[in-house]
This record gives sequence, structure tokens and C-alpha cells, in this order.
Amino acid sequence: MKASGANPPVTVRVQRLAHGDGIPLPVYQTEHAAGLDLAAAVDVHHPIVLAPGARVLVPTGFVLELPPGFEAQVRPRSGLALRQGITVLNSPGTIDADYRGEVMVLLINLGGAPFEIRRGERIAQLVVAPVSQAVLAEVSDVTGTARGSGGFGSTGTLTPHSSLSEKSTPSPPKSAKAKKAPGRAAAEGSRAGSPTKKAQNRSGKAP
Repeated sequence: MKASGANPPVTVRVQRLAHGDGIPLPVYQTEHAAGLDLAAAVDVHHPIVLAPGARVLVPTGFVLELPPGFEAQVRPRSGLALRQGITVLNSPGTIDADYRGEVMVLLINLGGAPFEIRRGERIAQLVVAPVSQAVLAEVSDVTGTARGSGGFGSTGTLTPHSSLSEKSTPSPPKSAKAKKAPGRAAAEGSRAGSPTKKAQNRSGKAP
């Protein structure tokens, strides 16, 4: 399916290897999809069985020639990750513009059951994106910011749990506050007055 959008498409040259014969080219599944689906080019008679906790390099049968200024990122498929726990171990895997080897996908099984990788199985996504090369300039000091060196959760959570509970349980209106029943008020009054009567009786004074 041809992708459309604000950015013009970029041409990527693809070489099919012998063991990739019959494997479909990476393809966008929807009009505005970001990733091209990558299929496994394993032997049709010898699928790969990936045991729980194991990892494996899966061939795709293709070599890419990316134009300068672009990279390709190998990312997991959400469905495989959700249902079987299959993901890309080095996600996102990076394919540089000057790499001329076969595209390989490093999969790991984080699920609880073995997973069979068959020929033609869609195993990952390929996202082609522009990239800039940096020119590093060594300096004696860097510009200060309000954040400073804070990292690894230093900015906190989205909303404290206490704030969430307070907001979700509004206080009742004043008119809805419970009033003491007359009987309860009288009982409390008699309990409050009983120590005084006992003290008066002990002193010999009439109640």
C-alpha cells in the first residue's frame, strides 16, 4: 500500500537474496502506517521454535540501500508483544545508510510458551526516518537550566496518588452534613454531666 502524507516518500533500494525468494517486500498495511512489516525468511521445512527466555536472529532475505541522511529502525509488532510476549531485544534496532548486509531481526521470547517462527511470518516493523549527524564541540562548561542534572524520574509522576483520591471524592455540601439526633445529644449531655454529680456526692453536697 502506498503511504501518503505531508512528507514526500523516500526511495529505498532493496536487494532480494536467494533465500528471500517468494517473501513479500516489506509493506505498509494501512495508508498512514509508520512501519513496513518485515517477514521471516526461514526455511519452510525448518521453522524456528523460540523457547521462553531465548533469543534468535531471524533473517528477512533482503538488503537495504538507504539514501544518505536516513536510517531504518527495526521495532516490535504490538500484536506479537501483547499475545505471545515476542519483542525485538535491541529495540529499536538501527540500520545505517552505509550498511549493506542482510536485514536481521533480533527477537526474544518474554512469554511463557514456545513460539514458532514460520516462513513468511510478520515478525517486526521497519520505520525509515531522517537522521542528523552531530558535530561535537568540547567546552569547559554548559548552559545551566532549571532542571539541572535531574534525571531517572526526577520530574515525578503525572499526578500524585493523594491528589487523585482527593479529586475523585468531593466533600459533601454543608447542608448534607449529619446532624446529631436529639436522643444522642441528650445521652452525650448526661455522660458529660455524670462526673460532676459523682464529685458532688463524694464531697457530701446535695446534688
